[in-house]
Amino acid sequence: MQHPVLEIDRITKRFGPLVANDAISLSLARGEILGLLGENGAGKTTLMNILFGHYVADEGEIRVDGKVLPPGEPRAALAAGIGMVHQHFTLADNLTVIDNIVLGTESLWRWKSNLSSARARIRQLAEDYGLAVAPDAQVSSLSVGERQRVEILKALYRNARILILDEPTAVLTPQESAALFETLKRFVAKGLSIIFISHKLGEIMDACSRVAILRGGKLVAERKVSDVTRAELAELMVGRPIPKPKAEPQSPGNMVLSLEKASARRGSQALHNISLEVLGGEVIGIAGVSGNGQSLLADCISGTWALSAGSLVVDGQTSRASPRAMVEQGVARIPEDRHTEGMIGDMSITENAVAERYRSSAFSSRGLVDWRKARVFAESIISKYDVKCPGPEARVRLLSGGNMQKLILGRVMAHDPKLILANQPTRGLDVGAVAYVHEQLLAARKRGAGILLISEDLDELLALSDKVAVMFKGELSAPMQRQTVTISSLGLLMAGQGFSHAA
Repeated sequence: MQHPVLEIDRITKRFGPLVANDAISLSLARGEILGLLGENGAGKTTLMNILFGHYVADEGEIRVDGKVLPPGEPRAALAAGIGMVHQHFTLADNLTVIDNIVLGTESLWRWKSNLSSARARIRQLAEDYGLAVAPDAQVSSLSVGERQRVEILKALYRNARILILDEPTAVLTPQESAALFETLKRFVAKGLSIIFISHKLGEIMDACSRVAILRGGKLVAERKVSDVTRAELAELMVGRPIPKPKAEPQSPGNMVLSLEKASARRGSQALHNISLEVLGGEVIGIAGVSGNGQSLLADCISGTWALSAGSLVVDGQTSRASPRAMVEQGVARIPEDRHTEGMIGDMSITENAVAERYRSSAFSSRGLVDWRKARVFAESIISKYDVKCPGPEARVRLLSGGNMQKLILGRVMAHDPKLILANQPTRGLDVGAVAYVHEQLLAARKRGAGILLISEDLDELLALSDKVAVMFKGELSAPMQRQTVTISSLGLLMAGQGFSHAA
């Protein structure tokens, strides 16, 4: 290996009794893409936050080109050429692309911004690295893929030589992910070095030359990608073989959800005459490129948005736009965004566990919440679903993504729902957490729950669904038996080729 541009030397970080990073040492060469793998909560993001100066390590040091990086100073990390693109973007929606990129790069005492030279430089960077985006476009008008390009351009504009990509494809479509990988090839050709954090083993195998695996805060293995298989990487991540959940054949039950010629509109999103049925004991999968109406469909079914036409029937009862009414009718929701829709970060695990049912007799008496019962309920979820946390009174924002999802699953499954609305249930989760979520959904299917699975992961849809339909521009195709479709045929329908909506 050539002389490293980055050396992480014996980094240790503790949060009280929790050792998030335990004497981790890594190096990164010029023009190399190093994959960083690990379960949710393995210590990957903590390590990168130390590298970028957001956290200060308790022990160890970081060197860039042989020089020690001052701890806890993001400005020093930027000056050393380290750039970070977070999984959750940090852009101001009400500003333009160019304003977001130059923000913080000019002196506050400057009379006015030199936007003409900034615009020229951004256009040149975009051309050099294949990051097409309009400098004067308002960020709120951009797609998710375009916003990610802006985040990367922000780092390049600050002369980043080492780029940290934290779950860069977690919110991208397959087409946008493919475009990102082409961009990474250009980065490497120009001598940039990249740390690529991902849960998706296929992406690590495709994009990286070397991979480091963290487990329980420790570096447990380093491998050349050419010398390892996906199955071996998965086992190194979780410390055990990962069985693939399998949907066993079973006869469906009564209808639990019926949409008849349902229409709705919210901004640029719309639903057009959607008809759909879900029976108890079956999984109906919905595929589609993000932005084709799946989120609006989920919100209408969960009661957070009203239909403008048509009907929605749950377990034989016509439903209205009310989240509380849907919960009372036996609809359980795994939301698309666990951070903003599924959980309230500054509330405790106990408070979040009962948030959807705190008025029910199970948790309240005479209008007051019975916190003893609520705490016992939270503790039962923590135990049954192996939620790794300090305790039921811990703030939810301290949990990893996988443990948040386990908490949501426990809340969903505890009340024996008739219908489970699972919207992107494994987005951003590691291979072990994905397998766990799949097991729980299939167990609910076996108990007789109907499941509507909305996912952009086609492998997930084909593994779990009994039937699959495709959403395109607010319309829904007729459901197809899982055995009759392939990833290729679904991809064509998602692009609108040969698409015909349900009758």
